[in-house]
Amino acid sequence: MTDTTPVPDRPYRVLCIDGGGMRGIYTAALLDKLTNYYARLRNVEALDVGKGFDLIAGTSTGAILGCAAAIGRPMSSVVALYEEHGAAIFPHRIKDGILSPLWRAVVKGGRIVRAGDFALQAALRRELQNVTMKQVLDLRGISLSVPAVSMEKHRSWVFKKTPRSGVRDDNYQLADVCLASSAAPIYRSLAAVRDPDNGSDNFRVFADGGLWANNPVLVAMIDALSCAEPDQPIEIFSIGNVSRPAGSQIQPKEVHRGMLSWKLGAEIGPLAIDVQEFAYDQMARFFAGHISKLGRSVTHIRLPQQEASSTMLRYLSLDETRPEALKALIAHGYDDADMVKSLCDRPGHPEGRMIHRLFNEVPPMPKAGIPMEVFQ
Repeated sequence: MTDTTPVPDRPYRVLCIDGGGMRGIYTAALLDKLTNYYARLRNVEALDVGKGFDLIAGTSTGAILGCAAAIGRPMSSVVALYEEHGAAIFPHRIKDGILSPLWRAVVKGGRIVRAGDFALQAALRRELQNVTMKQVLDLRGISLSVPAVSMEKHRSWVFKKTPRSGVRDDNYQLADVCLASSAAPIYRSLAAVRDPDNGSDNFRVFADGGLWANNPVLVAMIDALSCAEPDQPIEIFSIGNVSRPAGSQIQPKEVHRGMLSWKLGAEIGPLAIDVQEFAYDQMARFFAGHISKLGRSVTHIRLPQQEASSTMLRYLSLDETRPEALKALIAHGYDDADMVKSLCDRPGHPEGRMIHRLFNEVPPMPKAGIPMEVFQ
């Protein structure tokens, strides 16, 4: 069993990954290229990016990336998951026109999202297999926090396993946790997840954690404050995905919007993501600053990203799976990795140097990788 007690002479490090549907392929590509850069600089074959963190928090698509990193999966395999299974997970894209979502919602109904649900379940089982939350902490020494929504209570829910979290979520499998956190209304099915401690016939139903914590940085900060040693600095590294240019130019005569103008609700999701990304980032910076003034060192760094080009705008839907879109998102992730690396190389850039120290200290990946037999 891995010793899960934090080491006081090093920072307590947190990886925090936003939700964003298929835009998660951008985040996976960014992490993949950045870890490859540092693997080459350190003359090792690959880095075990998950082991660089004491806690990983992720919502929706961010939960998939975070759980994959936690069990030692390379980010290249997550990129491949989106490329190979994205079109099956989102079989009918909600287009800009009205008739497409109207036909989908009224005529075809649940048949389409049901097919996508089966595809996502299969992809997650292949990538994450039957690994549980407790196994990740016991065998890898990595804590996990994954936001979702409990439909039976209409309350926030965080799938959590840390040294101080108790045993409630011990036996939930990562695949089920990711299914629950990514169950985006309209785009995907709700997630019926078997309660692992109450018999095979007992299920809990969840919706996407992005409804309340698409940027899970405050969830991560609370858990880090709970788990880190009192005198241990906390460093939170937060990663978003390609955001649409902020704001909408709306004329006064255009404010009277009905269901069709909101794409039967599908347009609300991207708006909520944009709002949460900004709001939670600002709150996290505020809290980190004030907590640090009280004598507890907390630093929050959100990896910088370039604004999406006009060409990219057509590819930013949560359910965008066209091959040309995925290629563009991957390329954008690679470009942003280059930008982050350039910041890391600047001696006078404090955030860049902190990111540099992080990746310089991420453990190398064993040559054989992390075999799934480790979790048996």
